[in-house]
Amino acid sequence: QLALVESGGGLVLSGGSLRLSCVVSGITLYTSPIGWFRQAPGKEREGISYMALNGSTHYIDSVKGRFTISRDSAKNTAWLQMDNLKPDDTGVYYCAAPRWRERPFFLWRPGSDYWGQGTQVTVSS
Repeated sequence: QLALVESGGGLVLSGGSLRLSCVVSGITLYTSPIGWFRQAPGKEREGISYMALNGSTHYIDSVKGRFTISRDSAKNTAWLQMDNLKPDDTGVYYCAAPRWRERPFFLWRPGSDYWGQGTQVTVSS
């Protein structure tokens, strides 16, 4: 059974931290990239970070220096450490993996790739 299950969201004050987890089953992170997306209220879903097979990490500018993606392939788990959170970081956060590992991150889509159910992050000022 293929599944990605996120956890770790919640309500935090501006400047606080959260660590999101994504437990993966049905595919192995030894052979799959992993990434995180978020959808803010009234906005389109955006890709914010991913880790390639070779371990290289990528972030959008708005989270660089504040968010850190990591994984433990033996545990088939990925994390997103989020520090110095801001109200603009509020949204539903999803972890995702591509159906084909060569698929570029910006093309990952629900329905065609593998997605979790999301976890809510709310940052209060």
